[in-house]
Amino acid sequence: MRLVSRHWPRIAVTLIPLVFALLHAGGVLRIGVLQRLDDIIYDARLRATMPKTLDERIVIVDIDEKSLAEVGRWPWGRNKLAELVEELIDRQKAAMLGFDVVFAEADDSSGLKRLKQLAQGELKDQPAFSEKLAQLQSSLDYDAVFAKAIEKRPVVLGYYMTSDRDGRTNGTLPAAVMTNDALKGRPIAFTSWNGFGSNIDVLAKAAPMGGFFNSITEADGVVRSIPLLAEYKGQYYESLSLAMFRLLLGLPAVEPGFPQDRFITRNYQGLESILLKQGSKTLAIPVDHRVATLVPFRGPGNASGGSYRYISASDVLARRVAPGELKDKIVLLGTTAPGLLDLRVTPVGETYPGVETHANVISGFLDGKVFVKPDYALGYEVLVLVLSGLTLAFALPLLSAPKAVATSVGVMAALVGLNFWLYLAEGLVLPLASALVMAFTAFALNMSYGYFVESRSKRELAHLFGTYVPPELVDEMVKDPDSYSMKASSKELTVMFCDMRGFTQMSETMEPTQLQALLNSVFSRLTDLIRGNRGTIDKYMGDCVMAFWGAPVDTPDHAALAVKTSMEMSLAIRKLNEEHKAKGLPEIGIGIGLNTGTMCVGDMGSDIRRSYTVIGDSVNLGSRLEGLSKTYGVDTVVSESTRKLSPEFAWQELDKVRVKGKEQAVAIFYPVGLSGQLDKQVSGELKEWALMIKAYRDQSWDQCDVHLLNLQRMNAQKYLYQLYAERVASMRLLPFDPEWDGATNFVTK
Repeated sequence: MRLVSRHWPRIAVTLIPLVFALLHAGGVLRIGVLQRLDDIIYDARLRATMPKTLDERIVIVDIDEKSLAEVGRWPWGRNKLAELVEELIDRQKAAMLGFDVVFAEADDSSGLKRLKQLAQGELKDQPAFSEKLAQLQSSLDYDAVFAKAIEKRPVVLGYYMTSDRDGRTNGTLPAAVMTNDALKGRPIAFTSWNGFGSNIDVLAKAAPMGGFFNSITEADGVVRSIPLLAEYKGQYYESLSLAMFRLLLGLPAVEPGFPQDRFITRNYQGLESILLKQGSKTLAIPVDHRVATLVPFRGPGNASGGSYRYISASDVLARRVAPGELKDKIVLLGTTAPGLLDLRVTPVGETYPGVETHANVISGFLDGKVFVKPDYALGYEVLVLVLSGLTLAFALPLLSAPKAVATSVGVMAALVGLNFWLYLAEGLVLPLASALVMAFTAFALNMSYGYFVESRSKRELAHLFGTYVPPELVDEMVKDPDSYSMKASSKELTVMFCDMRGFTQMSETMEPTQLQALLNSVFSRLTDLIRGNRGTIDKYMGDCVMAFWGAPVDTPDHAALAVKTSMEMSLAIRKLNEEHKAKGLPEIGIGIGLNTGTMCVGDMGSDIRRSYTVIGDSVNLGSRLEGLSKTYGVDTVVSESTRKLSPEFAWQELDKVRVKGKEQAVAIFYPVGLSGQLDKQVSGELKEWALMIKAYRDQSWDQCDVHLLNLQRMNAQKYLYQLYAERVASMRLLPFDPEWDGATNFVTK
C-alpha cells in the first residue's frame, strides 16, 4: 500500500487512457480514430485468414465487357434473358438462378412501340392492321416471354431499397417474410427504407421469390456487411442471398431469434439471430444489432480471384458451355463491367463485384461460417479494458523501464492473441483497437510522466481573449484567470446571426469606397450594441455578423441580453435609414436569428489562423432562423429555447418550423417589446393572433379567415397576416390531415 500511495499521481496518469477507452466503449465519447483502427484490424485479419480457394458450388454468370461486345449494350432484350434462363435451368440443370440486377421498366426493344406508332400513322386506316397487331403482340412482347421463362423455375429476382426525401417506389415488391408482430414490440434497429426499385409486375408475379441486393457502406466507404432483413412500412423483407439460401432449403419460415439468457434479455433488446424453421428443424443465422451479417470474403474478387467460377454471359447464350456442366450449381447473374456500376470498395479489393458479395454470403451460409459482432461485444470490451488497464496502472509505476516494456508488450500480445482466437475458433468479431491504444498510451504516459507533470506557464489571459471580448469582460476575467481558458467546452449559450438585407443590390450601384464606408458604419453601430450588452463578437462574414452570449464569462441572463440587443439593433437600423433617406443614400434592412442551446465554444482553427468561436447544432439552428426572418417579414426570429429564458419580453409566435437538417419541429417567435409596456391595441392584436394560430393548427380554416380578417383590420401593413392568408387559402384545398403537427417544412437553408 505504501508503494501505491507513493506512486498514486503516476497511477492516476496511467489510468487516464483507461477512462477515455471506457467512455469510447460505452458510447459516451466516441473516438473516431479507434473505430477506424478497429476497421483496419478487421480488414487485415480478414485478408490474412480468408481461404482463397474455389467454391465449386456457386457459379457467377458475368455480364462482362465480352458479353456487352457480343450481345450488345445493357439492358438486353428480355427475349435474350429468357434464352439465358432456359439455357441455365433446362440445358445446364442449374439448381437455382439469382439475378443481381433489377428489371424496373418494361422492355421497349420488342418492337411493339414502333408498331403502335405505325398504327397511329400511315397504317391507321388499314382495317387489317389492328388484327395483325394483336396477332404479333404475343410473339413480340418480350416481357411476357421472359416471364414465361422464369415462371415455375427456381429463380430469385433482385431489387433494391432506397431512402430519399420523396420515398419513391417502382415495381412490385415480393411478399414480406416477417411482420412487425413477430418482434413482440422490441425496438430492433433494422435497416429501414422508405422506397424501393423492384421488378415490373408481370415478372414479379412470374417469379415471386425476390431479395434486395443492398449492402451497408461504412463511414470509411467500405462494404463489410449486408443486411439480411430490412424494414419497409412495418414489413420485413429478405436480402437476395438469404432468399436464395431459403429457396435451396425448401423455403423455411423466417422468425426472429431473441437471446435466451435472462440477463442478456433484460439488458439487450436486439436480435441474436434469424431463425429458419421448417418442421422440427431450426437453423439459426447469427446477426448483429442491425440484423446484418459480415461478408465472409473468400478471396480478392473477380474472375482472377479464384473464389468462384466466372462464366461470360455471352458464352452461355452462344451455348459454348457444355450441357450439364452447371448441374446442381447455384448460379448468380451479375456484372463486372465497370460501365454498369456494380463494383464496390471492400476490405479485400477496391473494385469488388457486387454479385460476388452475395456469393460469399451464400457460401458462408452453406458452410455454417458466419462472422458476427455479438450483442455482448460491449461487455467483452469493457471487461478487457478494465483488466488490462488496471494491470498496467498498478504494475508499471513499480517496475523498471525494461520490465515495464516487457509487461506492456506481454499485455498487448495477450489482447491480440485472445481476440484472434475468438475470431478463428468461434467466428466472433470483437473490438481490439481501444484496448491496444489504451495499453500503448498508458505505457507512454507512465514513461513520460515527468515531462507532463510540469508544464510551461500559461499565456496571459488578456492576450488570449482581448481580441474577442469587450475590455470590461477581460477585466473581470483577469480577477480569476484560472477559471478561463481557450480550451473547447460545451456550454449553454445564445448565438446571434445578423445579416444585412439589400447589400447585394447596393454593391451593384455604389462605388467600392462608398460601400466600404457604409458597411463599416453599420457594423460599428451593431458591434457597439453587442459589446455594450456583454456579447462576444465571433466573426464578420461578408454582410453578416455573428455573436454569442455566455462565454467566456458566464452570463446567467445571456438569452435576455441577446434579445435586448436584437431589439436595439432593429431600432438603430431604423434610425440609420432615416439618416440615409435625408442624405439620399439607399435604405438597408437586417435579419436576425437567435437561438439558445448547448454549444461547443473554444479556440478553433488551423495552425495559421484560429479564432474563439462556437460550433454545434444549436449554432446551425440560429443561422437557419436568421434566414427565416425574410420569409415571415420580421427583423428578428427567435427560437423557443431563447423565448423561455426571456420572460420579461412579450412575444408573437410566428410558426412552428422544421428547418433543413433537423427532424424536430421548433416554434419560432418575434419579440414585440417589454412585457407590461404594450399598448391596448398591440395586446389585443397578440390575443387575436394566438387564437388564429390555434385555429390554424386545428386546421379550422374558416376560423382562421375570421381571425386574419380581424388582424388585417388592426394592422393592414403587417406582411405576416398576408402570408398566413395565402397559406390558409392553399391549405383549405387539402383534405384534413390528422397526423399534421402544424409545422412548416423548409428544405433549403
